[in-house]
Amino acid sequence: MKVMIDICVVPIGVGVSVSDHVAACQRVFEDSGLSYQMHSYGTNVEGDWDAVFAAVKRCHEVVHEMGAARISSSMRVGTRTDREQTMDDKIRSVEEKLQQD
Repeated sequence: MKVMIDICVVPIGVGVSVSDHVAACQRVFEDSGLSYQMHSYGTNVEGDWDAVFAAVKRCHEVVHEMGAARISSSMRVGTRTDREQTMDDKIRSVEEKLQQD
């Protein structure tokens, strides 16, 4: 099954800046071969369910390995069975509607 997620990983107790931890997660998503797009408060990831959730697990493992004893992640998960749709498709659909205004 294909899935799209929006995930925000927040290491706890590592100080004010978490950009090193965010960069580590981005490397995990890059290495996974999945499609992903970082945004200012998280990352959208799409692909096969098992591969996406394996990457989420690996992201947590890597951030723990960096010294974060706790991690709080929030995630939204979406699937659909009526047709194939990518992150780019969803954005393009809204942009087309905005151009109609």
